[in-house]
Amino acid sequence: MPMKQLDTILKYERDNEQRCADQLKIAENEYQQNINRLQGVADYRLEYMKRLSQRAEHGLDSATYSHYHAFIGKLDTASKQVEIATRQAKALVEQSKNIWFKQRQKVKAVELLRDKRLKIIAVAADKSEQKMFDEIATQQYIRRPNR
Repeated sequence: MPMKQLDTILKYERDNEQRCADQLKIAENEYQQNINRLQGVADYRLEYMKRLSQRAEHGLDSATYSHYHAFIGKLDTASKQVEIATRQAKALVEQSKNIWFKQRQKVKAVELLRDKRLKIIAVAADKSEQKMFDEIATQQYIRRPNR
């Protein structure tokens, strides 16, 4: 396989690897954002529970209590939805890692093939150069007057 084709394939595979790495980074960012959202909902729920407790110390009518309780239920639902999104984002990160890793292996395989081809070319060039020097030395020996 000519070097130009190997270089083209290598460039193509490296570009694919970069795209896979970019997708992995996006997936990791989404996962981190979901973790942050989950923590934010948990923190907000805790703060809201503290408010309920403080208000309850000073007396609380049933309508206000129902309002607090309903809102806490909504926060719990939101937390469950964010947990689901977080699990999905984590699965996407793992899938993206696997895809990137496989692409990285392809790049390494093409690099190895290219390196082997370069070595073969270098050995052939060295042999050709040595043959040329041997020919020059032989011609000089033949043309030498004092034989």
